[in-house]
Amino acid sequence: MKQTSVISLILFSLLATLSISSIDALSNMKATMTINGFQEGESGGGPAECDGKYHSDKTLIVALSTQWYNGGKRCFKSINIHYKGKSVKAKVVDECDSNHGCKNNIVDASEAVWKALQVPKKEWGETQVTWSDA
Repeated sequence: MKQTSVISLILFSLLATLSISSIDALSNMKATMTINGFQEGESGGGPAECDGKYHSDKTLIVALSTQWYNGGKRCFKSINIHYKGKSVKAKVVDECDSNHGCKNNIVDASEAVWKALQVPKKEWGETQVTWSDA
């Protein structure tokens, strides 16, 4: 009986560790990519959450929905964004606040990301992608 309890405790600990790890490292997440202006005076609003600064739209950067932003744990980390056989690595610099109008599945990307993925101009604004931690 004692051996069964020890084994159960070990299995529970292992599953808990795996669950926590899976929250931090994501892969092939389906998302809606939107376009965002990260420069002062543009659609992105204020400065980026990660560093309190504005960023050039010519850099490969994104804001992630609140859940994926993960309380800033993804700040300055790269993600891979995949669109119709193309991919690009972009740096997380901001949060798309799901508590203030941003949906829970958003990768809000700079113009540079859209260009790097060669998304046709007619699709600019919103398109479906997948992403993963780099």
